[in-house]
Amino acid sequence: MTGTTTRQRLAENIRRLRRARGLTQEQLGNEARVYQPLISEIENGVANPELDTLDRIAAALRVDPSELLARSEGQG
Repeated sequence: MTGTTTRQRLAENIRRLRRARGLTQEQLGNEARVYQPLISEIENGVANPELDTLDRIAAALRVDPSELLARSEGQG
């Protein structure tokens, strides 16, 4: 098992998915109805977002919310 925390995994997954879709933090925030500074805090592992916020981010990224917490390939 690696030392990756759930918050770090969430941050990495949101950043990866956002970039893969060619979105800026501001664009993702607009689509998810979340202020861009909160997107930044989530991606930096600072914020502890509410479930409804994660649902809106997942919808904006067009993924199931569980994918935001999923372990990436190669993670223990």
